[in-house]
Amino acid sequence: MIEIDGGQKSGSGTIVRSALALAALLSEPLHVYNIRAKRPKPGLRAQHLAVARAIAELTEASLEGATLGSAEVWFRPAKVARSGSYSWDIGSAGSTTMMAMTLLPLACFAEGPCTFRLKGGLFQDFAPSAHYMQRVLLPTLARMGARAELRIVRPGYVPRDAGIIEVSVKPLQGKIGALSLPLRRGPVRRISGVAICSHLQQRRVSERMAARCAQILQRHGYRVDFEHLYDTTAVQAGAALAAFAETADGCLLGSDRAGAPRRTSEAIGEHVARSLLRDLDSGASVDRYLADQLVIYAVLADGVTHYSVPTMTEHLETNLWLAETILGADAQVTEHSIRIKGVGFSLPG
Repeated sequence: MIEIDGGQKSGSGTIVRSALALAALLSEPLHVYNIRAKRPKPGLRAQHLAVARAIAELTEASLEGATLGSAEVWFRPAKVARSGSYSWDIGSAGSTTMMAMTLLPLACFAEGPCTFRLKGGLFQDFAPSAHYMQRVLLPTLARMGARAELRIVRPGYVPRDAGIIEVSVKPLQGKIGALSLPLRRGPVRRISGVAICSHLQQRRVSERMAARCAQILQRHGYRVDFEHLYDTTAVQAGAALAAFAETADGCLLGSDRAGAPRRTSEAIGEHVARSLLRDLDSGASVDRYLADQLVIYAVLADGVTHYSVPTMTEHLETNLWLAETILGADAQVTEHSIRIKGVGFSLPG
């Protein structure tokens, strides 16, 4: 049985999510303890429970200890992820995108195509937005052979849930390919973005967020093209902004920010612009978020993946530690570059 101390490194929910996904791929039993031990409210939250139960359903696994607040779980998968259409409700404003990101590697190695309909939050702090997944993560994974699409059915914001996304994944034809990105990326070719607001059109929230973001980026010499979306289907008012940079050599970097009480449209726009500028100014080939999201795929890939990062984050360190602990990954890490020799994972038979 794989034993993982959830209190190590970041001590976050990332550990339990990623550990479950890797154990399911390997078809090995897993015990995670000290779950989220470093967080103010330790133990499993609704979003972690939803992920654990979804993975258990996909792999017909037994799951013990999966209750709210639990500090440990035991997971025993029975088979490879099954194909089909699934629908899961997180039951809170927990992140649907984090759940989708956890399920995606399993779906890449499923016995057939998978479609996941996930209900919960789409735009919130400390999680990638649905637009970020559409414009940065999934196109980058496509270069490694992963074929997935994300559709926003209905926006959802904190504190209420009821946002919906649909993720469709076709299984890999063979192994995941390694990704080779320049250690010093080329010039920015284009910056685009999405400004969305729900039930806030009269206050011109989308325009104000985008205008402030574009103003700052243009001061630094970047041409910006924003799409303004006005939604009336969400169950509550809310807003979010995302900006994406595409370089001449095919690198994708992004930044996003969700609305929150007393957070002005202009503050959202400024945060997105300055966060993107920090990563662009570093010359890295990925942004700080994609840096950790790619680790699991790089470890599973057939070949050597390398890319440069703006900074080493807790999530990046955590994912590298998990990859080494569970898969014995061979990773060479410097302050601003990652080189991972993949294990060439494939399903038996």
